[in-house]
Amino acid sequence: MRNLVLRKPEVRVNDDITSSLSYAWQHIRVPVIVPLLTIAIHICAVMSIMLFVERVYMAIVIICVKLLGKKRYTKYKLDALKEDLEHNKSYPMVLIQIPMYNEKEVYKLSIGASCGLSWPSDRLIVQVLDDSTNEVLRALVELECRKWIEKGVNVKYETRNNRNGYKAGALREGLQKQYVKDCEFVVIFDADFQPEEDFLWRTIPYLLENPELGLVQARWKFGNAYDNEMSLDYHFSVEQEVGSSTCQFFGFNGTAGVWRIQAVNDAGGWKDRTTVEDMDLAVRASLKGWRFVFVGDLAVKNELPSTFKAYRFQQHRWSCGPANLFRKMTKEIILCEGLCYLTQRVSVWKKFQVIYAFFFVRKIIAHWVTFFFYCVVIPASILVPEVQLPKPIAIYIPAAITTLNALCTPRWYHSTYNKKKFC
Repeated sequence: MRNLVLRKPEVRVNDDITSSLSYAWQHIRVPVIVPLLTIAIHICAVMSIMLFVERVYMAIVIICVKLLGKKRYTKYKLDALKEDLEHNKSYPMVLIQIPMYNEKEVYKLSIGASCGLSWPSDRLIVQVLDDSTNEVLRALVELECRKWIEKGVNVKYETRNNRNGYKAGALREGLQKQYVKDCEFVVIFDADFQPEEDFLWRTIPYLLENPELGLVQARWKFGNAYDNEMSLDYHFSVEQEVGSSTCQFFGFNGTAGVWRIQAVNDAGGWKDRTTVEDMDLAVRASLKGWRFVFVGDLAVKNELPSTFKAYRFQQHRWSCGPANLFRKMTKEIILCEGLCYLTQRVSVWKKFQVIYAFFFVRKIIAHWVTFFFYCVVIPASILVPEVQLPKPIAIYIPAAITTLNALCTPRWYHSTYNKKKFC
């Protein structure tokens, strides 16, 4: 009797919670979880196949382009165009825009590289668009501009009292300056880009030769290529090369490109409605009938994000921005007629290519499959034995996509070797 009085009551709260959760899981697994997971697997299977077909198509095109040696920019006789330009002395007025924001480490390099471009000094304007909030840094940037002015370079240092529109707002206000009215082309370099001296000689002739060209895009060359180069190298070596070689749409990368100012104005100028203002402008210009060319053998040096925080911010912008732009522009793309200065209509095929291939598959499905299928659906299917996960969808197709990405990227082995050597 005494033992019964002194014994502490047993606490079975944890056992009760575990039992309740187990009971609830057993009752909702078959009627609720299994159907939902099955539907998710079917949806992800369709999206994986769509992505696989797109990767195979681009692999076939890029292999043919490289084997035949017929990249689109090679059809232009660049040397003859340069000789004709030098003989006639008819140099167009070129504007260089360098948007920057608190760029303490690289502002001297970017300004120096742009001011050192080989082009007649009286036909070149270097416009430094400084949105820095650090007053000391602003003074240093302005001092650097004055140094180049003393050397005979036409440098314009422009600041704003606000950051409305961020980069798009700075570029838009820069084009509204009175001295820009005489400029025919505008070149954009982000603050961490350092072009080679002959950049203008290897881009401007294309625009002079073909009045339908609105943009000449160069590729990027990475100073810290061992970090995260492979995905970006695929973007340049395959996606943009395929788009340019097949005369299809490809996006502007926001820097290291030359725009015909008339094409920018015809498209409605810079807009800040999304975080991918460069892609926004490219889509609108393409819908107006302007054509783009990607020059794969012209590279501009820059630095990739070296920290995880910077890399995460970059990837968030590149993944969410296109989806937001797609949501806002789908109706505009479908209803666009394409009548403009060039008097060209946008074909149904081009609209389909922009909506389906460029936006839906490459910018939405590629990110959605990577996260939802591989990080959510596949792990969840392990907990539900009633759901059958097809091996071709879960293993073979992802492996094939990865293999195609690697084989179509010529620097994949070089990057892997450098990583091993670096470690």
